[in-house]
Amino acid sequence: MDTLPATYGDPPPPRHIAIIMDGNGRWAEARGLPRIAGHKRGAEAVRKTVEAAAKAGVSYLTLFGFSSENWKRPEREVGDLMGLLRLYLKSEINELKKNGIRLMVIGNRSRFDPDIVAMIENAESETKNGARLTLVLALSYGGRQEIVAAARSLAARTVAGEICPDAIDDEMFADHLNTAALPDPDLLIRTSGEQRVSNFLLWQLAYTELVFTDVLWPDFGAEDLAAAIGEYNSRERRYGATAGSV
Repeated sequence: MDTLPATYGDPPPPRHIAIIMDGNGRWAEARGLPRIAGHKRGAEAVRKTVEAAAKAGVSYLTLFGFSSENWKRPEREVGDLMGLLRLYLKSEINELKKNGIRLMVIGNRSRFDPDIVAMIENAESETKNGARLTLVLALSYGGRQEIVAAARSLAARTVAGEICPDAIDDEMFADHLNTAALPDPDLLIRTSGEQRVSNFLLWQLAYTELVFTDVLWPDFGAEDLAAAIGEYNSRERRYGATAGSV
């Protein structure tokens, strides 16, 4: 298990960290292995990162596990990923529950097979009392799709006479997103050297600090998380204001 530096935690870590886990395929290809090998090693990196985040005192950790666009990948790869998801939901729940970690899943569940939907619901129910860390898995998730769904919901409520259009503000809109129960991320980490947000949490990232690392996701561990948090803590968050006025 990775260990954190002795000085870790002063200043405190961000409350909510989001991670775009990228590089599984490239990790496997560089070693002459099938892509599924990279995804399996990536699942191990998830376990290490959840442990490190919990030890560091992070309250919320959101991981981009499977995007709405990922359904376009080859059928065999999608099948392999669904198999890994089933395995994770079956094998990790007791460990999450034992360690006080609550699991939430955001995204469009309608495209998953019924057994996966049932496993997600069971995992959320079994871990609902976890108070140490909330682990959010974004599965079959797309930021634009989430925003469109929220707009449709608000439009329907307006047509039904439940709300006045003038009453719709940032807060009300956010309450119609998948993340209504969560604070916005303080820090977004993307692995593998790519520098884009890829349709992830588009509304929620408005004032999030972004950190990009060349480390491929299967190689990501506690030291890399600590480095990203250190970079975050070196910055001054202004939220559009001038220095010293926030």
